[in-house]
Amino acid sequence: MAGLLFALLAVGCRRSDSRPAVILYCAQDQVFAEPLLAAFTRESGWTVKPVFDSEAVKTVGLANRLLAERTHPVADVFWGNEELRTRQLTEAGVFRPTNGWVAFGQRSRRLVMPSQPEAAVPPPPASLLDLTNSIWRGRVSLALPLFGTTATHFLALRQHWGESNWLVWCRALAANQPFIEEGNSHVIRRVARGEAWIGLTDSDDITAGQREGVPVVALPLEALSLLIPNTVGVVAKSTPLNPGTQLLVQYLQSAPVQASLITVGALESAGSPVATMQPDWPKLVREIDVGTAQLREIFQP
Repeated sequence: MAGLLFALLAVGCRRSDSRPAVILYCAQDQVFAEPLLAAFTRESGWTVKPVFDSEAVKTVGLANRLLAERTHPVADVFWGNEELRTRQLTEAGVFRPTNGWVAFGQRSRRLVMPSQPEAAVPPPPASLLDLTNSIWRGRVSLALPLFGTTATHFLALRQHWGESNWLVWCRALAANQPFIEEGNSHVIRRVARGEAWIGLTDSDDITAGQREGVPVVALPLEALSLLIPNTVGVVAKSTPLNPGTQLLVQYLQSAPVQASLITVGALESAGSPVATMQPDWPKLVREIDVGTAQLREIFQP
């Protein structure tokens, strides 16, 4: 990784104590991001001032902050952990109009179950559609689908199934009395305790739980799963581009950083191709507000 940074520094300027810091709004988990940012500072000389978000409102909180600051931008770089909000910010003119953002790496939306289930736990469902069956009543765990990857997944399902079919499923799922959690990591813990028999979460949260010895297992990807890249975007400003900003953007999407994120479980290795949902992203962005209002009415009445 040091070699990469030295190469990038060739396009920068000589070090000066008057250099401004690079302000980063970061939706990637703090525990994974901080070591990489520290390495960037050590090897480049550029200080990064990160602003992180809470798990409960992951990505959405920072996206709303960027939208509110459009006329007086504070951040230089946005490191997102899913694609929809980055595309929303692009449509709102938050990023540079040319080469404003890029996606890299991937996680996936998964169903998770106990690795050593009790005898009463039924076999895995064939599809997300089956989570509305009575056998799963009071035994499903998911994060509140107004924020983060859960919101993106639910909005993608809305597009995939069509609004009417999606509303029927959402209402049936809510009527089945699921556990609504603060975030995806809470889903893992609920399933591990045996209170929920199945959960809807992200692959990185499953990996993190397994590394801590939590007895859970991810179910295979299926057609209603969603692949979730990280993103990095350059915030549009009236001032000239800070050289440290470009260095940080190149660094975050580099192969060594992606390899590091895979090693710690923040991203997953791309395996054999699986047919997952492929949203029409521009249409999904246009329908965020309507779909979110429907989700709020159903899951947070």
